[in-house]
Amino acid sequence: MENVVLLGVLASLVAGTLTGVGALPVLFGRSVSQRSTDTALGFAAGVMISASFFSLILPGLDRAETLYGSVWAAATIAALGLAGGAAAVWALNTFVPHEHFVSGPDGADPGAIPKIWLFVIAITIHNLPEGMAVGVGFGGGDMANGMALATGIGLQNAPEGLAVAAALRGQGYGKGRSVGVALLTGLVEPVGGLVGAAAATVSAYVLPFALTFAAGAMLFIISHEIIPETHRNGHENKATLGLLIGLILMMFLDVTLG
Repeated sequence: MENVVLLGVLASLVAGTLTGVGALPVLFGRSVSQRSTDTALGFAAGVMISASFFSLILPGLDRAETLYGSVWAAATIAALGLAGGAAAVWALNTFVPHEHFVSGPDGADPGAIPKIWLFVIAITIHNLPEGMAVGVGFGGGDMANGMALATGIGLQNAPEGLAVAAALRGQGYGKGRSVGVALLTGLVEPVGGLVGAAAATVSAYVLPFALTFAAGAMLFIISHEIIPETHRNGHENKATLGLLIGLILMMFLDVTLG
């Protein structure tokens, strides 16, 4: 059990670090067009959608049916997991003060919290479910599934990191600080990885719920945050192309690695 938890944490750490790696072009003064940003975020959304279904929901349904011997029980557990994951992120969005780059303040009254930390909190809420998904993937004991998730989440973290750093630069923050914040937000993923891996190893009967819970959390983020963000600036076609590329690539990784 300790080995899979450690693997889940380390894999989510590597995936999270790629957020900072993706932000590095900002250090060299590379400007990023809004069209490129929207395309990259669309790619990230596609990876997350594909990972949610191929690496989390479908394995969760398979495990539940095997454990409980009923497709009805499997579907019920998956439904509860999806609803629970979405509800958890909704609660964080509602009750934790944070601020989005475009839509502005959200959640509870931030009080005297500096604006940059409100941005960090917003992105942290976004990244926790990704780390949790990787952790659950390894915690279930399926190394191939865990590797596919870690690879996919890492791939989509790079364009996310670039988008975060570029947005911070647009808010007037320095190059180094923008890249540092992007890296910092990615480093929350091992926390999610630890929670996910530990939850998945508590009992075999918990695993289907944990898998679908992580999927529900990611799907909420995709619908509530990423896709609306990519459609604000008239680049819907590019964003949709990015989404399809990300979805197909993650599907390919999951099938070939899993």
